[in-house]
Amino acid sequence: MPKKAAKKVLKKIVARRPVKPAKPATKPKPAKPARKSIAKKSPAKSAAETAATVPASDGKLTFNHAMIYVKDVERALRFYRDLMGFKLIEDFRYEGTAVYARLRAPGGDGTIALHQAGPGASLASEGVRLYFEVRDLDDFCRKLQQKGFYITQLPRMMPWGWRHAYLNDPDGHEISLYWAGENRMKKTVMQAARAAAKG
Repeated sequence: MPKKAAKKVLKKIVARRPVKPAKPATKPKPAKPARKSIAKKSPAKSAAETAATVPASDGKLTFNHAMIYVKDVERALRFYRDLMGFKLIEDFRYEGTAVYARLRAPGGDGTIALHQAGPGASLASEGVRLYFEVRDLDDFCRKLQQKGFYITQLPRMMPWGWRHAYLNDPDGHEISLYWAGENRMKKTVMQAARAAAKG
């Protein structure tokens, strides 16, 4: 076969061959998820089970959680988790540093979120106070003091009939620990408190 004819046949054969995509030099690494949930994963749930876990609000507004901006999330965790007893349910880290954490109250479903404040951001929260209720108020406060935490007002009866203690978290956010007891929302107590405020 002449050289020219051989070249034409070779070109036709090469043209018919499927072209394989070039392999990348290195395999791309899967991106690491930034948000790490420490809650145990449960097996896949049916649609009915999933719907049942979503709180029924009948289209009404529900309160979800309070966000607390802090200078150091790890330090705030040592206060809310280790001293106050909150349970860590979500932990978000950026390059190994905690920047967000979600915690559940030890005696209920209420949650708070700790969020890293931006550089130079003000954490002043005048007009906002966090309220946590505990039956054994005196004992709870004693335990905080034994761990070296300063309480600005030890438990005492307030004019509205509830016992309160006051303290600040490490970022200066004001907290009230209280127990309402038998006087919870009693109209007579509230009326007496209003009268005392006027006098």
